[in-house]
Amino acid sequence: MKNTNEIQNRMFADLENPAIFEKAQQYGRKYLDEIFDRNVYPTEDALQDLNNFDEPLPTSSSDAINVLNLLQRFGSPATVATIGSRYFGFVSGSAVPAGLAAKTLATYWDQAPAMHVLSPIGSKLETVVEKWLKNLFNLPDRTVAGFVSGTSTANFCGIAAGRYRLLQRLGWNINDQGMFNAPKLRIVTGKHAHSTVLKAISLLGFGKSNIEWVAVDDQGRIDPTQLPSLDERTILILQAGNVNSGSFDDFNRICKIAKDAKAWVHIDGAFGLWAAAVSKLKHLTNGMEFANSWAVDGHKTLNTPYDCGVILCEDQEAIKSALHMSGSYIVTSEQRDGMFYTPEMSRRARIIDLWATMKYLGKTGIDEMILGMHQRAVQFATEIKKITGFKVLNHVVFNQVIICCENDVLTEKVMRKIQEMRECWAGGSVWQDHKVIRISVCSWATTPKDISRSVQSFEKALVECQ
Repeated sequence: MKNTNEIQNRMFADLENPAIFEKAQQYGRKYLDEIFDRNVYPTEDALQDLNNFDEPLPTSSSDAINVLNLLQRFGSPATVATIGSRYFGFVSGSAVPAGLAAKTLATYWDQAPAMHVLSPIGSKLETVVEKWLKNLFNLPDRTVAGFVSGTSTANFCGIAAGRYRLLQRLGWNINDQGMFNAPKLRIVTGKHAHSTVLKAISLLGFGKSNIEWVAVDDQGRIDPTQLPSLDERTILILQAGNVNSGSFDDFNRICKIAKDAKAWVHIDGAFGLWAAAVSKLKHLTNGMEFANSWAVDGHKTLNTPYDCGVILCEDQEAIKSALHMSGSYIVTSEQRDGMFYTPEMSRRARIIDLWATMKYLGKTGIDEMILGMHQRAVQFATEIKKITGFKVLNHVVFNQVIICCENDVLTEKVMRKIQEMRECWAGGSVWQDHKVIRISVCSWATTPKDISRSVQSFEKALVECQ
């Protein structure tokens, strides 16, 4: 009891000590002040200094300021500047200032919006943002939203809802009877389906070896003429934004075929679904409203802070039943109880920073920001094409550019050199059996100057590697 009282008293004192929280704010502000000038990737010295965190768990408690100082000294230099303007490696996204500030405030609130009774503000904002998203994406009014950590989880939820509904129509209750001896369902998707889709398929017990793969065209889009005959036992998974090329499946054509067959259609739209919010790009998502469920991230294209994913489903009963939760201690209400639309009960109130980002930007701001990412991707492709030795392999329809050199060895070598130079950061991938460098433009802060500066880094790397 003595030790417990001592640490309890210490924490009360720390809670009342403004210096601790002011120090965290000071370090955070310093980070933001330097973000556009620092190396995009940590230096070798910074990575080596991470060894300072290797220690046994301390026996005694530590001073709070000292804990923050350690994070500032050794942690901050070892961060990747994804929040900056020249990180193109993964579709990570930056953070809109208002959303970042709202997340800071929400951290102090420490809300868990599983139930209205746990967080009335969380419940209210989830209700509001659900309406905003339906309007922005032009989805059926009956659509409901669950706010999850990211599209990995959102894909899982959408496919789970489809599994529940199709089996229910066949007279099988998956919650009571399980998967053993259940009617066999079919999984149909394109050969370029994202790995998170494959993970969800595996976790839901379908087995990756049972996938019916559909051929894709030279941009990674499902070829509608190659679709197998669909039926009421089929879950069809489409893509809004190929992870390499950024291409979109033909939703208008394919969804109508699936609807006539009574198949369930899920769209993996991690970063690409946001094209629906842009007047000059929404043609890419024509017909997506005919699907049954949609997965999208806020922390990618919308630039909310991490983590922020959304599952949207037009079948409320299916998603609530698929993610069933009950207990004698649960307190439900006439208001929104968010746990019925997500797998988790305990989760942070990510809705606060999502609401703040959307409120701050508005429809016009979202349109302009996302269109700007597309324009910067087009600029990157245009400028890199002028350099002898580089080739752009995709049609830049959204925010992705895939580049190669004259052979795989040189492409790999140039990519490594670019990463070592740290002027910008790009990752590698494989496209049509060839190694490529993948550019993902997904930060609100990326300017035309950033693109030209990054292309110059590519050119310098190529010269040094030849």
